[in-house]
Amino acid sequence: MALGKWIGGIVGFMSGGPLGALAGIVLGGFLDNMLDGVNTPETQGTFDGYSGYQTRAAQGQRNSFLFSMLVLSSYIIKADGKVMHSEMELVRNMLRQNFGEVASQQGDEILRRLFDEQKRVGEQQFKMTVADCCRQIAMNMDYSQRLQLLNFLVMISQADGRVDPSEVIAMKECAQWMQMSADEVDSMLGMGKDDLESAYKVLGVSPDATDAEVKRAYRNLALNHHPDKVAALGEDVRKAAEKKFQEINNAKERIWKARGL
Repeated sequence: MALGKWIGGIVGFMSGGPLGALAGIVLGGFLDNMLDGVNTPETQGTFDGYSGYQTRAAQGQRNSFLFSMLVLSSYIIKADGKVMHSEMELVRNMLRQNFGEVASQQGDEILRRLFDEQKRVGEQQFKMTVADCCRQIAMNMDYSQRLQLLNFLVMISQADGRVDPSEVIAMKECAQWMQMSADEVDSMLGMGKDDLESAYKVLGVSPDATDAEVKRAYRNLALNHHPDKVAALGEDVRKAAEKKFQEINNAKERIWKARGL
């Protein structure tokens, strides 16, 4: 798929919007193939009974998800004023593992062009652009897809072993711009830990919450984070969601055990 065709594949998502304008600036210099390594038979979602048009629409949604992730990643990575090698390497590895080697190479180049654009227009103007892109994302992705997008950003912020407070602020900004609760960031930052305090943080409730409140919080999380909700974005994205879903269940089990539920 040539660059022009890729942009055509996502134009339904981006038409007339800030993401499309940014894609035109950042991707305009590419002359070679863009996302053949991303949309492979092994990684695409399953479209049982769908027409070719619907399949292309789903690929467009997937490509839009990928580009959106890179745009927001460029904002999070630069939030602390520096670009860490570990963060860039995590993005490359994430793209390689979840989308393929071609996507890893292209994603690295796109990120660098996004950094150049941020430098060209200035930090404040770029922040306004990202905010506009997030609002467009909110209009075109359901809540579960936005949660998975936010989860990738949290993973990037954790790449160097320390999440800078400025990165937390930037992620919460993105969450709110995407019409999500900033508490989703705190919940995701608590994942992967094995202490009880973090478990409550994952569920987004206080240790003083009643059993009924804790159970309700878990049900809501399980519903919004279920891997099937992002299956249309591809099997690779679904697998990443499965890992996060398991961490939610692990947090739930720690709380249930502590409460004797």
